[in-house]
Amino acid sequence: MNKIDFVRAIAENSGLTIKDTGKFLDSFIEVTKSTLSKGEEIVIIGFGTFSVGERSARPGRDFKTGKIIEVPASKVIKFKVGKGLKEAVK
Repeated sequence: MNKIDFVRAIAENSGLTIKDTGKFLDSFIEVTKSTLSKGEEIVIIGFGTFSVGERSARPGRDFKTGKIIEVPASKVIKFKVGKGLKEAVK
């Protein structure tokens, strides 16, 4: 399912217009980006938790040359599935 299919499905399910649903989804994405960039987490009960984690620096391998390289530390986005979503997918 791509974004427009997702928007159409939400609009049909909620009774909102496709335009309003698209605005909502765009707003949700922007607020999620902003919140996670501050290092905060987003908890949606029954759905899941978005958070930011740290990945430490580690050795890696350049597959073209075979040389060992240092992969720098980075931040990663984590998603922990909520009970309601987990049960719905089972």
